[in-house]
Amino acid sequence: MSNNLPRLLREFFRDYDRRVLDGIAARGYTDIRPSHSQVLANLGTGSVRVTELAERARVTQQAMGKLLKELERMGYVDRAIDSEDKRAKEIRFTARGLQLVADALEVVDEVRDYYASKIGVRRLAELENNLRDAVARLDLDYLPESWADGS
Repeated sequence: MSNNLPRLLREFFRDYDRRVLDGIAARGYTDIRPSHSQVLANLGTGSVRVTELAERARVTQQAMGKLLKELERMGYVDRAIDSEDKRAKEIRFTARGLQLVADALEVVDEVRDYYASKIGVRRLAELENNLRDAVARLDLDYLPESWADGS
């Protein structure tokens, strides 16, 4: 029972997430918690509405709003009136948030290098390609189109 697919995926993700969060904390971002990744992984470098962020992260708008308030208070994101719909708010990274993203991308590369050293470059690439193919075949309508092609 412990070697089933859901458990393997969960354990791999937990290890990956822990390594990334530890690396981010080592760079001075000690206020970032695992729940913040729902925003950080889905925001991108442009601006987006709360409803779209919540849909991408598969959480309620209320839950996303709470996370956004925390990240806004910490100086990583800000909200502005949507230029196309004055009733809506656009969310975007601040300069501090963009620096966090840049540092986090470096950490992600380091974690990937660690995994490559453990399981091999070829096997890691195969794993990524197989997962990318599987996700593309699932037709997950809440993911941006660019995710299906590995962008």
